[in-house]
Amino acid sequence: MQDLDKMITDAGAAFQAAGDAASLANAKAQFLGKDGLLTAQLKLLGKLQGEEKSIAGKRLNEAKQAIERQLKAREQALEHEVLAARLASEALDVTLPGRGLGKGGLHPITLATERIEAIFASIGFDVADGPEIEEDFYNFTALNTPENHPARSMHDTFYVEGGHLLRTHTSPMQIRYARMNKPPIRVIAPGRTYRVDSDATHSPMFHQFEGLWIDRNISLTDLKNVYQDFINQFFERTDIEVRFRPSYFPFTEPSAEIDMRFPDGPLAGRWLEVSGSGQVHPNVVRNIGLDPEEYIGFAFGSGIERLAMLRYGVGDLRLFFDNDLRFLAQFNP
Repeated sequence: MQDLDKMITDAGAAFQAAGDAASLANAKAQFLGKDGLLTAQLKLLGKLQGEEKSIAGKRLNEAKQAIERQLKAREQALEHEVLAARLASEALDVTLPGRGLGKGGLHPITLATERIEAIFASIGFDVADGPEIEEDFYNFTALNTPENHPARSMHDTFYVEGGHLLRTHTSPMQIRYARMNKPPIRVIAPGRTYRVDSDATHSPMFHQFEGLWIDRNISLTDLKNVYQDFINQFFERTDIEVRFRPSYFPFTEPSAEIDMRFPDGPLAGRWLEVSGSGQVHPNVVRNIGLDPEEYIGFAFGSGIERLAMLRYGVGDLRLFFDNDLRFLAQFNP
């Protein structure tokens, strides 16, 4: 049998020369693998007899344990070297000042909604709330929407189990509020709404606020004054033009689209649609339990995202929902 002491020394030297796990595995195979030097010696035990075999087996076992101890020590040393290198590359200078905690703030849509509520509260409007999963009656039928109207189709509306749907506007909240309160009724209904639509200027989930004023002797002149005053306060300026274009909505008659135009800035001179409006349809007045011969009113609805985009100069609606802290931090006080 070969000199086992020399084999142990050679194995230790080979292990120390290994600079990584792969090299160490090759060195291990050289001595302890199935064709390794020590394995070859163990195979020779079968040729020995009696006490000679016992002595040789003991020496080989001791040699194997010594080699394995050296292997284990080198494995641990390599692990420590890898860890030390990683720690060195990821070292932190603890003497540098801390970054501190970032200051949070409200989402721009929340800021716009709170501003809208405050403006209308200042002229006597209540704020209504209601379910986002709505009944067909409140979302369509009570608002005089015909059975064959395109808005009822699955291409425009998200339907859920039980014949319910995700509300497509916040007008159902107006109906619910009006049926529980006596005239005069002055209310706005802000909240989330849902439609099958998604691009740079549309989102399948978006925010609206809708206004309703029902009383005796309410006219479109009141609507124009209220909305012009709202625009002036929301944008904090009095030089914005507002115009009303004839349109059609099932729940108002006559109906009008409301446009606005800035006198300056990147959108100067462009008419921008910001709301739909009109005199409340007599059928809607009946559906809330009032006599259209005695009561009249107006309604309007605006997208909060559209107004927020114009107020804050945001060019892509999707930025409001990307949760990019760099974008959101711009609205922190």
